[in-house]
Amino acid sequence: MELDDYTSDARFVSRLTRETLALILAGGQGSRLYELTQWRAKPSVYFGGKLRIIDFPLSNCLNSGLRRIGVLTQYKAHSLIRHLVHGWTGFRPSSREFVEILPASQRIGGEWYRGTADAVYQNLDIIRTHEPKYVLILAGDHVYKMDYGPLLAAHAGREADMSVCCIEVPIEEAAGALGVMTVDDTGRVIAFDEKPENPTPIPGQSELCLASMGNYVFNTDFLYEQTIKDADMPNTTHDFGRDIIPSIIDKYHIYAYPFRDPETSEQAYWRDVGTLDAFWEANMELISVTPQLNLYDNRWPILSSQEQLPPAKFVFDEPGRRGEAIQSMVSAGCVVSGSSVHRSLLFSGVKVNSFSTVSDSVIMPEVEISRHCHIRSAIVDRGTLVPEGMEIGVDHDADRERGFRVTDKGITLVTPEMLDQSIHFTR
Repeated sequence: MELDDYTSDARFVSRLTRETLALILAGGQGSRLYELTQWRAKPSVYFGGKLRIIDFPLSNCLNSGLRRIGVLTQYKAHSLIRHLVHGWTGFRPSSREFVEILPASQRIGGEWYRGTADAVYQNLDIIRTHEPKYVLILAGDHVYKMDYGPLLAAHAGREADMSVCCIEVPIEEAAGALGVMTVDDTGRVIAFDEKPENPTPIPGQSELCLASMGNYVFNTDFLYEQTIKDADMPNTTHDFGRDIIPSIIDKYHIYAYPFRDPETSEQAYWRDVGTLDAFWEANMELISVTPQLNLYDNRWPILSSQEQLPPAKFVFDEPGRRGEAIQSMVSAGCVVSGSSVHRSLLFSGVKVNSFSTVSDSVIMPEVEISRHCHIRSAIVDRGTLVPEGMEIGVDHDADRERGFRVTDKGITLVTPEMLDQSIHFTR
């Protein structure tokens, strides 16, 4: 039976979403983002001019009709928790709608979350209080738009014990970074390797492999059984990809669910922005005329906590001193004063002072760029004050001498601490 056959009944899908509890795993450290996650968890990192990465799975849940959501936090979670409290707690508990924050709190055995499976295991008592028929487990650190309804329908229609969302990615992108699976002709998972150095290619497509998105659907009783079993096992890392999935594929019905564009059936947009280069590239894609990720789609809005800020402003119109932004995204509260911004994203409250230029860069909230600065191919973290006359991304050797981080692809990361501005913010 084709997957589409399971999703044709809207009432069936609606019932499934009401019977599902979504859990977003948002405790990731994001170490490959280096100083960008020095004061925040990866899901709390800013993205797309006005959003945070966690806003994508949360918005996907609401747009899919899922309104019972738990967010599991751990690593440097203050920034993330504050974002959730400010923007994602306006639900009606009386209507069984909520976003609950589930921090690592040593509820069982005095341990912090030791892995993705352990994070769920330590909250089994909370899951039981909601009595879901299905549990949808989502990675909190990827950028994509997805309707989870058809996934749930396919899972129920196949009578699966567990379903794993998957996407085709280049082998070099998955190597050492993503879980990789092999499936048979029916879509059943027959092999699973967590972050292999040499991923198994898709038959007939030697440059691609089938990678896990970190999104899973479990029958609730099966989830209880497997996480409890894993918790009692010796020599386990308590991880779904590394431990649980490989141990169950031979005995149970584990199916892959391919993530495709519902209108074209082609590969859907999905980005793991886990490295500085990938993060910069995904942001830069947004400023193209017709980006794959459409943030202006009112049918599937990406929601977020919004500060009340004045409109962006562009001032001065003189030769050599003109406030302008070309092929860029400029958020509320920004002031571009007698300066030029090209192919860049300015988050809220950014100030670019006269005679400065910014190109091909991601400028986080509340950054101030002083006069006569030149910034190129850079990521500038929140709250940074760029001193007058400074050049960033122009001479990489000079960048390194100042203590800035320069990636293999030539992207320069600047944080307040690198400029001896030890503000230690947790925003």
